[in-house]
Amino acid sequence: MLHFLLQSEQHFDPSQRVEKILGRVDSGDASVACWEPHQVSPYHCHPRATEIYFCFQGGGRMRTRAEQADVAPGGFVVHPPGELHEFTNGPARTLLFRVRYGQDMASHTADWRQQPGWTPKPEDLAYFRRAGVAELALPPPAEEP
Repeated sequence: MLHFLLQSEQHFDPSQRVEKILGRVDSGDASVACWEPHQVSPYHCHPRATEIYFCFQGGGRMRTRAEQADVAPGGFVVHPPGELHEFTNGPARTLLFRVRYGQDMASHTADWRQQPGWTPKPEDLAYFRRAGVAELALPPPAEEP
């Protein structure tokens, strides 16, 4: 059994989001993701893992190429293996509880709009070419959360 108090595990950093793995079980892990206002994740996927985010406090917007969802306390989002997604935090600190499970937790990043000058790694470009992903950039959001 794993047991944690999320508020005791949180740690915030104004220069970047903080992800902290709390524990691992078989083919998965549990972690907290701590976000300062308006921080944005990379646009990424986990080809061989499902990723679930539960919003404990704060909130923001989760986006994929096909849709977007506002995430508020008590809400959660499930990303199936291989789904490209990006989280944009809202105006307050956010604490997300994350569970990943699958054969491999590795991620591939297509874009990171909050990091000017960022470019994908060659291995990420190769993955997206093999996966048939033609457009790596997620269109800018109509409005920020």
